Amino acid sequence: MGGMQILRSAVLGTALVIVLSSSLAAPAPYYQWRSKLTGALACSPTPLGEGWVKATGPYRDARCEKPIVVK
Repeated sequence: MGGMQILRSAVLGTALVIVLSSSLAAPAPYYQWRSKLTGALACSPTPLGEGWVKATGPYRDARCEKPIVVK
């Protein structure tokens, strides 16, 4: 009986740690990327490839309209 209670406590503790750590996670910041070929702008949290360079950012939204203020 004691071994089962220890196992149950370990499982509940692990689940609690997972839930709490995931609630602290923030979304990835977005950046505005400029095409080397045409100069067009695109907003993405990840690099778009070799033909793109980071132009501005970071932003909080997928339209690159709300900048993240870094203190």
